[in-house]
Amino acid sequence: MRIAVTGSIATDHLMTFPGRFADQLVADQLHTVSLSFLVDNLDVRRGGVAANICFGMGLLGTKPILVGAAGADFDEYRAWLDRHGVETGSVRISEVLHTARFVCTTDADHNQIGSFYTGAMSEARLIELKNVADRVGGLDLVSIGADDPEAMLRHTEECRSRNIPFAADFSQQIARMDGEEIRILLDGATYLFSNEYEKGLIESKTGWSDEEILSKVGHRVTTLGARGVRIERAGEPVIEVGCPEEDTKADPTGVGDAFRAGFLSGLAWGVGLERAAQVGCMLATLVIETVGTQEYTLRRTHFMDRFTKAYGHEAAAEVQQRLA
Repeated sequence: MRIAVTGSIATDHLMTFPGRFADQLVADQLHTVSLSFLVDNLDVRRGGVAANICFGMGLLGTKPILVGAAGADFDEYRAWLDRHGVETGSVRISEVLHTARFVCTTDADHNQIGSFYTGAMSEARLIELKNVADRVGGLDLVSIGADDPEAMLRHTEECRSRNIPFAADFSQQIARMDGEEIRILLDGATYLFSNEYEKGLIESKTGWSDEEILSKVGHRVTTLGARGVRIERAGEPVIEVGCPEEDTKADPTGVGDAFRAGFLSGLAWGVGLERAAQVGCMLATLVIETVGTQEYTLRRTHFMDRFTKAYGHEAAAEVQQRLA
């Protein structure tokens, strides 16, 4: 099963200031702020929702196709993804813009000053999925994640016109979308991904009830934080899957992307929805135990031992024969 994952590709530049921002602010001069902070360290992390999802799928051996836009500075990031099983031949490289970048400084009180540069992400709207499909021999599913809004709309419309099944996954972009845009992006989706808060926001913005949305999508997949995930289909029993026990909770960033990576990998393997959700929850647990969205490792024996403990021997036997 060939799955393309569209969405953002970015790097995070995270710095720490040992003092307090508040001590540097002069109350009657806030209209002319000019400050420079000497930071202790710089942590550069790979990110972007599409790249995060593809990284996890690559570790599971399902050879995802990354679709997005990056800059000429993408070479090192591309090599990293290639080495971890991601097909990057469909990434558009901008001739004039850098890869999207989040730059953030955190002070001793955990206050943050940050900026997000969209950069090459704005060129994702120029990507034609037909060219991607022709290059890889067809697409069985396209996951449409947070990206340039015009790109999300274009990919959705193209999937409909070419009868390519697609998953709607708005995540961070849902806050800036209006009800009409959300209605367009989810109508006819084979899968609709969201967390609990986003689920309520989708219903509020579209004016559609839960039942109406279920009538317009094939599967509604809602992550529930530490309680796992719920999968709903019109006229079918609800599937609920819990999360494995965590060894530690280091950083929640990227946990949702990891769940999607595991779930989509389960679909690529051809296992059932419950099993796919279990794989997603197991991968998400590895991420929450690690600082960074692509800093975790997947050791087959360790993964299967924990999966067996969480979901039993029958489930583990089905997954083990497919895990690369």
